[in-house]
Amino acid sequence: MSTVARTDEQRREFSKRAFRRIVPLLCLVYVVSFLDRTNIGFAKDRLQADLGISAAAYGLGAGLFFLTYALLEVPSNLVLRKVGARWWIARIMITWGLLSAATAFVRGEVSFYVLRLLLGAAEAGLFPGVILYFTYWFTRAERAKANGYFLLGASIANIVGSPLAGALLSIDGAGGLHGWQWLFLAEGAPAVVLAFVILRVLPDSPARASWVSAEEARDLQERLDAEAGPEPARHPVRQVLRDPQIVLAIVVYFCHQVAIYAVAYFLPGIIGRSGSLSPLQTGLLAMLPWLASGIGALVLPRLATTAARARLLIAIALLVMAGGFLVGLVAGPVLGLVGLCGSGFVFWCVNSTIFTFPSSRLAGAALAGGLAFVNSCGILGGFAGPYLMGLAENSTGDPASGLWIVVVLLVLAAALAMALRQGAARKADPARRESDLRK
Repeated sequence: MSTVARTDEQRREFSKRAFRRIVPLLCLVYVVSFLDRTNIGFAKDRLQADLGISAAAYGLGAGLFFLTYALLEVPSNLVLRKVGARWWIARIMITWGLLSAATAFVRGEVSFYVLRLLLGAAEAGLFPGVILYFTYWFTRAERAKANGYFLLGASIANIVGSPLAGALLSIDGAGGLHGWQWLFLAEGAPAVVLAFVILRVLPDSPARASWVSAEEARDLQERLDAEAGPEPARHPVRQVLRDPQIVLAIVVYFCHQVAIYAVAYFLPGIIGRSGSLSPLQTGLLAMLPWLASGIGALVLPRLATTAARARLLIAIALLVMAGGFLVGLVAGPVLGLVGLCGSGFVFWCVNSTIFTFPSSRLAGAALAGGLAFVNSCGILGGFAGPYLMGLAENSTGDPASGLWIVVVLLVLAAALAMALRQGAARKADPARRESDLRK
């Protein structure tokens, strides 16, 4: 029974205050992160022309980021849990900002591959670290909304970054540098600056926040403990794969990430195939699907207030994405862009909602490691997507041809998503487990 008397109105006020204080700042972090992660999509043609990097080599290099990213996700999240979010997120931002800027000085395929591997290692742990951090601040019913606002950063990055990239590419030759070099230099610096803001502003937990009273911190912790149940599940990280529900979440997330990064890295080329467009025109058109995704990130994740609604939202989003890509493949330029915008509208429904399923089945150190492990496995789709798109373009000459594979994977993931269930897996309470299976 709670030892802290708090009314529902007081709890809602605290939740709103927490959203205002931490979510916009972390959303900005993700804006800068996604800019540095995907600006390479606009440099693709210039890398081919200036350095002789082929479409297949580009796709491989773009995807290599996710190999080291995935490999280091779990240890990074465990370190964050030990040293605190403030210091670890700042460290991530400084190293990735410097390495992203260093991409301006690649000289060929080998240096391109090396920088992409190092950039993935530097950024590893950011996304699951923030997802873990939200579990310190928000109850299960609130997390999908918090995740959705955080993922809005990716949409903002592409809305702002697409025309910005086009403009930077247009200053080719300034200062003796190519436009794509200015692109990497200009978009790497903000991460380093923002890291010092994180160090000054972000609290490690509610108990350490100057704007949270001791009573509010205790009440929140009691509610979070109550959600975990009287006997929180103790899952060592090595046992995560023994839970079929977590495996299922990984497969669904993997298919979704294949689609997201296939589009993120190849969208400028897909749009450019429709005619003779300047870099700025391509950037402005590439902005539209991401503008739609930003609107969707604000509107849709808040609908996932129960396990059943979250499950249905994920499945519908995956099918809408598949349908939008299919329109993009078979329709003309204008209608095809409309289809891609339709897909974009539901881009972040899966990311913001899928982690509510494994987080409801893990606790303690296993929660930190488990969320990172789910993201590590799923994010490998970020390697597979660009690599498959590059191979398909090399074989067919069409930058969009790989989307056929993406459509099939999304339909498969939608079918699997309907089997997702929330609830802690406990050996000692068969009745509780049977109840969980019905959720």
